[in-house]
Amino acid sequence: MKQILVTRSSMPSLEEYVEEIRDIWDTHWMTNMGVHHEKLKEQLKGYLDVEELTLFVNGHSALELSIQALKLSGEVITTPFTFASTTHAIVRNGLEPVFCDINETDYTMDASKIEGLITEKTSAILPVHVYGNLCDIGMIEQIARKHGLKVIYDAAHAFGETFGGKGIASYGDVSVFSFHATKVFNTIEGGAAAYRDRTLGDVVRGLLNFGIKNEEVVDEIGCNAKMNEFAAAMGICNLKHIEGEIARRKEVAEAYLARLAGTKGLRLPDFEKSEKPNYAYFPILVEEKVFGQSRDEIYASLKKHGIHPRKYFYPLVNMFDCYEGRFDVRQTPIARKIAERILCLPIYAGLEINDVARICGIITEGR
Repeated sequence: MKQILVTRSSMPSLEEYVEEIRDIWDTHWMTNMGVHHEKLKEQLKGYLDVEELTLFVNGHSALELSIQALKLSGEVITTPFTFASTTHAIVRNGLEPVFCDINETDYTMDASKIEGLITEKTSAILPVHVYGNLCDIGMIEQIARKHGLKVIYDAAHAFGETFGGKGIASYGDVSVFSFHATKVFNTIEGGAAAYRDRTLGDVVRGLLNFGIKNEEVVDEIGCNAKMNEFAAAMGICNLKHIEGEIARRKEVAEAYLARLAGTKGLRLPDFEKSEKPNYAYFPILVEEKVFGQSRDEIYASLKKHGIHPRKYFYPLVNMFDCYEGRFDVRQTPIARKIAERILCLPIYAGLEINDVARICGIITEGR
């Protein structure tokens, strides 16, 4: 049986990648900010429209070390409707996550509820752009300025998007990206953080190399979070094809929309709300049974046919076993309702339109 996963990694041709890494066999320089690392960094600064950017071994390290560099204390307001990394990065920095509920329209943090959660212990807000849906940046930035708080955007889903005509990475004190193999743009494994303050970038660059300032001075407690040359080379190759990648994802998304439009019980994504959508995900919300099937039953039906959607994000972070007894999920009822009904369908550049039709048929015919 043909297996269709929720996503599939985009890759250049083997010949293109081999050509990009060929000089590594001459130089033997495989890590520590080599030629490919520096080349990708400069290219991404241009593509993302930012002046200050640092590459990492993965997106989680980018987030965790950026939080550390900001020297936050106390509480950080964030969302439970996110991947584990967001909350873990807060907790591993010795901080307390305070969960803000989400809105029902785009599943991002409900900015109208932020101020009610601010206390004398609050030091930052960590919102998440979800599925490429952007947070209410205007209100979040206004609240942060009013209360003297830092803003760290988890932009793992928002690569290449814009807001107000500017690259999304230019907002907040920090915007963090994941370049994991499953993302719209990947470096096999990797990540990046963009900074408003150049000096903050300097601190982070020290932290990602064990806190080593020079050959004789280690002035921070850091870790090894450097992107290697092979990952950077993959990024260089994939960035050449990113617009084509997004265009093909758009075709897949439009095929889903055409076939599922008007299906009773389903809420479909609205890509027209974005200035520059990247079609990173195709989430459907099962608001009521669709041809007799609940979210979990649709999930099971698809898997029976070799199709692997994802309940993303379920469970909520504040329901994780590792945080048992620490948070009250009743404080984020909308997030819980969405988590119990959301399903991300397969979407990637190489997904055939006839496979989209098959997936939609399983959903709408209740097979």
